[in-house]
Amino acid sequence: MQSFFKRAAVVGTGAMGRGIAQMAAQAGAEVWLFDAQAGAAAGARDALTKTWDTLHGKGKLDAATRDACVQRLRVAESLQDLAACDLVIEAIVERLDVKQSVFKQLEDVVAADAVLVSNTSSLSVTAIGAALKHPARFAGYHFFNPVPLMKVVEVIAGLKTDPAVCERLAGFTRAYGHTPVSAQDTPGFIVNHAGRGYGTEALRVAGERVTDFATMDRILKDQMGFRLGPFELMDLTALDVSHPVMESIYHQYYEEPRYRPSVITAQRLAGGVVGKKVGDGFYRYVDGAAQVPPEPPVPAVNTLPPVWVSPKAARRQELYQLLKNLDARIETGATPSEQALILVAPLGMDVTTLAAVERLDATRTLGIDMMLEDGATKRRVLATNPATRPDMRDAAHALFARDGKAVSVVRDSGGFVTQRVVATIVNIAADMCQQGICSPADLDVAVTLGLGYPMGPLAMGDRIGPTNVLEILFNLQTVYGDPRYRPSPWLRRRGALGLSLTHEEI
Repeated sequence: MQSFFKRAAVVGTGAMGRGIAQMAAQAGAEVWLFDAQAGAAAGARDALTKTWDTLHGKGKLDAATRDACVQRLRVAESLQDLAACDLVIEAIVERLDVKQSVFKQLEDVVAADAVLVSNTSSLSVTAIGAALKHPARFAGYHFFNPVPLMKVVEVIAGLKTDPAVCERLAGFTRAYGHTPVSAQDTPGFIVNHAGRGYGTEALRVAGERVTDFATMDRILKDQMGFRLGPFELMDLTALDVSHPVMESIYHQYYEEPRYRPSVITAQRLAGGVVGKKVGDGFYRYVDGAAQVPPEPPVPAVNTLPPVWVSPKAARRQELYQLLKNLDARIETGATPSEQALILVAPLGMDVTTLAAVERLDATRTLGIDMMLEDGATKRRVLATNPATRPDMRDAAHALFARDGKAVSVVRDSGGFVTQRVVATIVNIAADMCQQGICSPADLDVAVTLGLGYPMGPLAMGDRIGPTNVLEILFNLQTVYGDPRYRPSPWLRRRGALGLSLTHEEI
C-alpha cells in the first residue's frame, strides 16, 4: 500500500477543514473541498488562495509553489464528486449520528481501497466506523487548531482498523512537515487525555482557596516553565470548549476520579464567563489584553528572626545553602528557639500535618516548596498554615525575596501548587502508558507539540524523580483521602526500581 495520497477530499470547510486542506495541498495532493452549506467550499478555496498569497508576500512561499497549491484545489458540488479520491478527511460537527451518516454515503461513492478518516476530537473512532461495511479502512486523524502551526497529528486506530492504514496516514503526515503520533481509540486520545491533569488539578487547588488565579498562573509558569498558566489557557481556549471536554472524558471513563471536572468551570460556563473571546473569564480583557492584578509587594520587615529548618525537609542541605546566601541567621539546634521562624519543606504533605506530627509551634511555621532545585526556578513559593502569625509570614516573604527573586505566599495545601499539579500530570501520563494508549515517546512528543508544555509529562516525572513524584502522590492521598491521587502501577513500579518513566518492558 503506497504511503502518499494523490487525491484527498476534505468534507467540512470550517477553520479546521481549511487548515487540513492547506496541508494536503502543500504536500502535493489534489484536494477536493466539500461542504453541505451552499457556497462554503468555494469560500474556503478563496480563503486558502488568500492565505497562500499572504505567505508568498512574506517570502515564505515562492510563486511557483503558490500557484501549484491553488491549482490543486477543487470544489465538489456533491459527495459524488469525490469518487476518485483515495483519502477522505471528515471535519464536520461532533455528532456521532451525523458522522456515521456521512461515512455510510461516502462508502458507496469512493473506491474499495480508499481511506476514510475522521478529525473527531472526542468521539470513539470505533463507534463511528461501526456503521461501515468495511471498517478496516477507517481511522481517526486528529489535527489541532490552527492546523498549519500545530505540528502534531494523532493517528487513531479503531478496533477494526487495518494497521497499514495508520502507517499510510503517518507517512502522509510527514510529507507536509507535521509529526504523526499513534494512539489507540480511547477517550481524549493522547493530547486531550494527557491534558486533563493541568487544568482540572489547578481548578481543585483554586476550589480550596489556596491562592488566586493570577498567582497560580505565575507559580506554574515561573516554577515549571509552562508557557501559559492553566487559567490563561482556559481563557484562551474558552470554557464552552474546554469544560465539555472535561465532562466528556470524565463520563467516558465512568467517573474516574483522576478526571473529575470542577464546579468552578460549570458555573462560569452557565454564566457566560467563558474567556477571552467574550472579554470576561478568569481575567477581564480590555482590547484583547488581560487585566492581571499586580503582585503583592514584598513586606518591609526591620528585623528578621532566626530560622530553624525541620530535619525532615526536602533538599535540606540546599535549603541551608540558600539561607546562607540570603544572610539568614540559621539555628542548628535539635529544636527551634522561642523566636525562630520554623521552615518545613514537604513533598505532597501540608504544613499543618507536619507541624502537628513534628510538634512544631504552628504559629511560627511555614512551608517552602523545594521540589525543584532553587536555581532552576524563577519563583519561590511559601505556604502558611491556619495558625501562622502575620509577622512570621511577612518575615519569611521578606527573607526569601532578599535576592530579588519573586516570592508567592499561598495558603496551606498538600503539595503547594506546582507539586500537586505536576504530579497529577505525570500520574495521568504514566497510566496512559500502562493502558497502552500510546508509546511513552509518542506521548511526550504529542503533549509537547500539542499543548506547548516545556517538556513531556514523562520527562517531567524523570526531571523531578519518579520516587519524589510517588512521595507527593502518596502524601496527597493521606491529606485528602481522594483516590484521584492513587499512583499508576506504571509510575509505582518504575519508581520502586529506579527506572525512567519512559522505560518499556521487553
